[in-house]
Amino acid sequence: MMEKTIAKFDVLYLQILDENGDCDEKNKPKITDEVLKEMYRFLILTRAFDDKALKLQRQGRLGTYAPMRGQEAGQIGSAFALSKDDWVFPAFRENGVYMIKGVSADMLFRYWAGDERGMQIPKGINILPVSITVGGHLPHAVGTAMGFNYLKQKNVSVVYFGDGATSEGDFHEALNFAGVFKAPCVFICQNNQWAISLPVREQTASQTIAQKAIAYGIPGIQVDGNDVFAVYKATMDAVTRARKGLGATLIECLTYRLADHTTSDDAKKYRPEEEVRSWENKDPILRFEKYLTQKKIINPVIIGQVKAEAEQQIEKAVKIAESVKPQLPTEMFDYLYSDMTDEMKEQREQSKRENNISKGASVSEHSAKNAGVVGELEEV
Repeated sequence: MMEKTIAKFDVLYLQILDENGDCDEKNKPKITDEVLKEMYRFLILTRAFDDKALKLQRQGRLGTYAPMRGQEAGQIGSAFALSKDDWVFPAFRENGVYMIKGVSADMLFRYWAGDERGMQIPKGINILPVSITVGGHLPHAVGTAMGFNYLKQKNVSVVYFGDGATSEGDFHEALNFAGVFKAPCVFICQNNQWAISLPVREQTASQTIAQKAIAYGIPGIQVDGNDVFAVYKATMDAVTRARKGLGATLIECLTYRLADHTTSDDAKKYRPEEEVRSWENKDPILRFEKYLTQKKIINPVIIGQVKAEAEQQIEKAVKIAESVKPQLPTEMFDYLYSDMTDEMKEQREQSKRENNISKGASVSEHSAKNAGVVGELEEV
């Protein structure tokens, strides 16, 4: 009998900026002060969007909403490492990524209010609509990346998902294809440690999620997901590697979901409060703010201005979103399948009768009839 070790693997952990705002300047990526200010602005804007969305949902002005408080660095740090031509495949918390890519906040508010037109991505913005199905969008990202190789393009696809998605078959199939075909795809797992009420320790027996990449022949790295510098560097390295034809990378952003899973969840029923408080001290925005203040890149006056401008921008977005006339209720049937089933046709006719929609009525006519509003559909 012969026994020998044929392979050994390491999983690297990367942190550059700690919770006190102290930075490893030697490994900090080279970013100009102006870009650092822009990163800070988007961190604040993302938090302002999230805070407002929660208030609107509680007032009945939005539907079920998935908060992203505490996960801003994973979104902003990674999105800043992408080019305009790269394609992004979000899950359902990536509102910050959407805004960086160019989707306006009012469109996002429309979507979360139940208006699917909010996900009509403007031409020239390479980002897919929200994926509610857990893990279902990962194979799409890999397929797109394989298409880049086929077309000999240097673009990269980037896909976001949570720790819960790593238990889905789609995750493993996507990583396997990415590894075999050297697809230029960057997998960004926002490990917020709770897939609804299931802690990550019960989600997997692996010490890290990053090490799952090893089985598929691609590199994996775990980063401090509350450290915008670490996320930016890891994503930039992965994107650069992909553009060189070296294939995919799995990045595990170790972070924490400070709020409930969604507004229909109550995390107090399954999470200890002391755990939440400990992670509040690791807030990604506070540590970045400390660093920028120490470096005199921002000051209390600038901080106040940025926060005020973000709040004004979000309030304006809400007004725009809520000024748009509603869709016809029958449209929920019109675009579900290419051909409606007999049952759907019957339900559509019932909806028309119940909502008093005349044959050939436009959205604006229906709105005027039901709300006393006269005017054409306002496109935003």
